[in-house]
Amino acid sequence: MPVNIGRRELIAALGGSAIAWPLVARAQQPASPVIGFLNWGSPAPNRPLVAAFRQGLAEVGYIEGQNVRIEFRWAEGHYDRLPTQAADLVQRQVAVIVASGSSGVALAVKAATSTIPIVVAAGGDPVKYGLAASLNRPGGNVTGVTAIATDLAGKRLDLLREMVPQAKAVAFLSGGPSSLNFEDEASNVLEVARALGWQVVVVEAGSDRDIERAFATMVQRQAEALIVGVVPHFTYNSQRIVELAERYKIPTIYPFRTYVVRGGLMSYNADQVDLLRQVGVDYVGRILKGAKPGDLPVRQPTKFELLINLKTAKALGLEVPPSLLSTADEVIE
Repeated sequence: MPVNIGRRELIAALGGSAIAWPLVARAQQPASPVIGFLNWGSPAPNRPLVAAFRQGLAEVGYIEGQNVRIEFRWAEGHYDRLPTQAADLVQRQVAVIVASGSSGVALAVKAATSTIPIVVAAGGDPVKYGLAASLNRPGGNVTGVTAIATDLAGKRLDLLREMVPQAKAVAFLSGGPSSLNFEDEASNVLEVARALGWQVVVVEAGSDRDIERAFATMVQRQAEALIVGVVPHFTYNSQRIVELAERYKIPTIYPFRTYVVRGGLMSYNADQVDLLRQVGVDYVGRILKGAKPGDLPVRQPTKFELLINLKTAKALGLEVPPSLLSTADEVIE
């Protein structure tokens, strides 16, 4: 039997269909991939690095909030949180995990998954820590960029000697034998110090509460300059370490720019911003498009940066040599 539909009812029916069609179309669209990003520190000091990572992703067509999502996890300096945070990202079935800041982060993520791609961002040598078979052909599910931060300890010592040539003894602030990279960094420092004719005072601070005592020890042992080791809880306590170096008037070279921005004398390291941009462009972006992490070679840094804080140098009574000023990538007035 024919059914008579009035004009008003017909318009309402058509309008409802017009609304329903886009909803169905949207529902059928594939969900945006999710990137996990795990760092041992806190968000604020890492904003420039996160911005560089987002820039790298954008350069290969991935815009956060449009066609990709990022789940951030921050350990806030507590390494014991990393396994739980890594496991949480794995349970969320993210497409790839960026292990940022240290090899310890990558090891925590690797322990949580052997299948989800892991991109190391500015950690140590992944081959040495058993994360990859080789730099050229990593194999497995781990690749990324290495900052070789511990290998640069000798170069930092050389720069410090140029800043304070009159010093006879230098302190090395380390995390102690329990620190992941203690052995390599300590041997690097000792080897270069011998070549420069410097005595080395190795001082350990295995936890936050040991830092102030370590400074008292190096002063007692008459250290005239200081090199700060690549230790995550040192970076997390960078403001405190800078203030102690200022209080005891010890010329100090640091591994990361964070210290110098906060008043430290000088720092030397790979350009971390450039490394994080590479992570977005050459690793995460390519993996999201189908590349296998084991086929992507691990890259070593090609750009390095020397920062000098002139205000701090003046407060320490130091005249910065023209040779250092001319090679500095950034000078803070």
